[in-house]
Amino acid sequence: MKELGQNFWNFRGSFKIGGLIDIGTQMSLVRKPDGRFVLIDSYALDGDPLRTLLRLTDGGAAIDAVVNVHPFHTIHCEAVHRQFPKAQLVGTQRHHDRLPALPWSGPPIETAAGQAPFKGIFEFSVPDGVEFVCADEKIHVASVLVRHWESRIVHVDDTLNVIDPPGLLKVVMPGPRLRFHPMLAKALKPGAAAADAYADWAGRLAGAWADTTLVCTAHNSVLSMKGAGFEKQMLDALEAVKDKLEAHRRRA
Repeated sequence: MKELGQNFWNFRGSFKIGGLIDIGTQMSLVRKPDGRFVLIDSYALDGDPLRTLLRLTDGGAAIDAVVNVHPFHTIHCEAVHRQFPKAQLVGTQRHHDRLPALPWSGPPIETAAGQAPFKGIFEFSVPDGVEFVCADEKIHVASVLVRHWESRIVHVDDTLNVIDPPGLLKVVMPGPRLRFHPMLAKALKPGAAAADAYADWAGRLAGAWADTTLVCTAHNSVLSMKGAGFEKQMLDALEAVKDKLEAHRRRA
């Protein structure tokens, strides 16, 4: 657990593919202006990280909500609800559908109505032009991006990734840098307009969130926006997928 900004903490967790390759996962903790807390995403803590969280949050009693923002990140939802049963449980429609026994609160978080209770604490963004939940459940491109107003930190699962080539590879592949999900092409909606919608969304977000300080990505890293800055990082990421977007336009 690290305090990354004013009233913002990030937990880095373990998630193994096939029980072997650990691609990591995350959960963030935000202290609201009223002194109470919100968790972003679910990850069942233990040991020192759990003790630190409990110490900050009055044994968990000060956690008002757990907000799950990626439709395919469902593994830890039940465990976190057991740890903090009094916190409102918020999720996407897929969370509601896949875990109907849990007491989900309010409309899905990908909707304006679901986001409304957090106005003044977070900004949200959902990518345009792509399926939020793809029929092929191996494709995890879309999620609800969250930006904390006070710290200007972005918490994002899968939609954005940090690419940081190791060792000598940095000579030919500079990093670390933001990139869009590698399966973007498979998530685009039918029709040429989908590619334009995605590009427009990314460009608008680059400008709207230009003063972002850090980006916390689910499966690999926390990236500081010092230097290149969020706007340039996003526009560079968009440039990196221009061939994919153009190929989609041609196929449509």
